[in-house]
Amino acid sequence: MSEQFLEDEKRPTTPNAPTTPTAPTTPNAPTTPTARHVDAGDAGYSKSLKPRHVNMIAIGGAIGTGLFLGAGGRLADAGPSLFVAYAVCGVFAFLVVRALGELVLYRPSSGAFVSYAREFLGEKGAYTAGWMYFLNWATTGIADITAVATYTHYWHLFSDIPQWVIALIALAVVLTVNLISVRIFGELEFWFAIVKVGALLVFMGIAIFLLVTRHPVDGVVPGPSLITDNGGIFPNGLMPMLLIIQGVVFAYASVELVGVTAGETENPEKIMPKAINSIMWRVGLFYVGSVVLLSMLMPWNRYSSGQSPFVTVLSHIGIPAAGSVMNLVVLTAAMSSLNSGLYSTGRILRSMAVSGSAPRFTARMSRSQVPYGGILLTSGMCVLGVGLNYVVPADAFEIVLNFAAIGILATWGMIMVCHLFFWRKTRAGELTRPSYRLPGSPWTEIVTLAFLATVLVLMYADGGAGRTTVLCVPLIAAALVAGWYAIRRRLARDGARSDG
Repeated sequence: MSEQFLEDEKRPTTPNAPTTPTAPTTPNAPTTPTARHVDAGDAGYSKSLKPRHVNMIAIGGAIGTGLFLGAGGRLADAGPSLFVAYAVCGVFAFLVVRALGELVLYRPSSGAFVSYAREFLGEKGAYTAGWMYFLNWATTGIADITAVATYTHYWHLFSDIPQWVIALIALAVVLTVNLISVRIFGELEFWFAIVKVGALLVFMGIAIFLLVTRHPVDGVVPGPSLITDNGGIFPNGLMPMLLIIQGVVFAYASVELVGVTAGETENPEKIMPKAINSIMWRVGLFYVGSVVLLSMLMPWNRYSSGQSPFVTVLSHIGIPAAGSVMNLVVLTAAMSSLNSGLYSTGRILRSMAVSGSAPRFTARMSRSQVPYGGILLTSGMCVLGVGLNYVVPADAFEIVLNFAAIGILATWGMIMVCHLFFWRKTRAGELTRPSYRLPGSPWTEIVTLAFLATVLVLMYADGGAGRTTVLCVPLIAAALVAGWYAIRRRLARDGARSDG
């Protein structure tokens, strides 16, 4: 059964897909993208996202709860070496989004890598890519609403409200906004990103001022000596830094979102390269720079997983309400991530639904051209996260974080595999690469896939929830196989109608 599932299969275009007549070509003649493949899931969207939306969405995808909430606990575990982990994972995240960017320039699609998996790997590839991405964002959404509840409890006014109630309210607010229109989504993400970037820049400015003036923080004079006098960059050795990499990967979980926006953007060939290229320096500035500054402001062992490290610092320097302001900012980051997850899975599920590999209702569009069916399905999964916050409020974030990491690894791996197949077709003369390219193909793809496999091994080696999650991978694979056999007859009927 599994061997049959893993066979590559080329499916015909979806039943109602528009067709493009093509002229006969010579074996090695490059063909135009639209002549090669048309995705019916791209029909019906408005081109309402502006360049400023896409650019800020790219920023927002690179700055999320992984930095604002997760960095404190990881600093406590690995010390200043966290900046090394952020730098390494950031390079591979950039390579993944650069590969996706080349595919987007080849053929923009709201289905993004699911659409490319369908073209290069067949319908089974699209099915696998789509549902693993859904696993990614369904669990990330749970992590986000858990983060919102955690941040809100920072204020004593809300400390008596159960965590699950706050999580449910946050989900309802973001769901409502996401269902209105893509323009509202773009505007909301634009301002969310403005808040996150502005806050980080202000924090870094304050941190540099504290370092220059040697103003004490929590009774300690800041400076590089806080790193050298507390065990150096690797105070606990190399292994703790390696073991936190799966959590660091989660911090970059939204970078691929910029590729999904291509189907609702005018002139993506002009907008996407600029937005994608800027991700690299943002990673260096915000992630690596922030961790280095945090390590020089306070000893690394004074941070904890229960509080954002930015809030920890600002709460100790005597600035009135600084901790509350920063807490509001990180709450915004969690809401932004949840908003992005509902947006992207709605588009991905619609691309799958029109070919029969997702429930039909997820293909439905509202009058405002929003794929509300997929958005509601993802929200339904997040409701389960509300239940998780009710049952195990203390452990909810770490549990879903590990499952989200599995979904991220699968999504990034599928993007690189799709690009590898695309590269092979261009080498054979069947397709033409755009001028915006992933450098170093095919070795870049191979090294990135090896890195992703290594992260999976590190998750197992970490023990605890990470090992349990890796041991669940065969169950996830079995669920995918069972799901495929449940829908393959419908796919066959759709294909027969398309051929007819």
